Amino acid sequence: MTVPPVRGPRERMVFSAAQLIRRGGVAAAGMREVAAHAGAPRGSLQHYFPGGKEQLVNEAVGWAGRYAARRVSRFLAALPEPTPGALFAAMVRQWTQEYEAAGFEGGCPVAAATVDCAQSTASTREAVTAAFEGWTGAVADALTDMGVPRGRADSLATLMISSLEGAILMARARHDVRPLTTVSAELGPLLDAAVQRDG
Repeated sequence: MTVPPVRGPRERMVFSAAQLIRRGGVAAAGMREVAAHAGAPRGSLQHYFPGGKEQLVNEAVGWAGRYAARRVSRFLAALPEPTPGALFAAMVRQWTQEYEAAGFEGGCPVAAATVDCAQSTASTREAVTAAFEGWTGAVADALTDMGVPRGRADSLATLMISSLEGAILMARARHDVRPLTTVSAELGPLLDAAVQRDG
């Protein structure tokens, strides 16, 4: 998940929290660790995040959800011929490229926060739900624009994201990108078949 550098100290801290969560879960995103990663004075965390670690985690989750949703339009813009299968392949390729270049250390911060906190912290459960809904909505909108009926687009967006998240976990466990390439190859034809052709 590489992004251009963020500018303000608050944004740097939210980004740093997301990066730490995706590598080591919520436990890795302590206030001291986030401040060090962001190159920020530790006291500034209390200033920007009076709700403490819970607020910081929730904002990191929100950032990650918005990032994933924005990536959908970028993936589409880079495709010579946008199709549902090609969109999913691009979503998968982001992860296979990261793992082949940098190893299998990182995962999705939204998924990590879900596993670590969604049962115990109501505000984090709300944050991860909103993050997944925003991402799923962006994918469903893209599918609809490509000719998938709206009702089916919502279901297929859920299938795409849940398959991607599961494949990320399996790839990290195996240190092998094949779970990712497999879901891309298997789901591509199914996704493309959902497009309603005119005439």
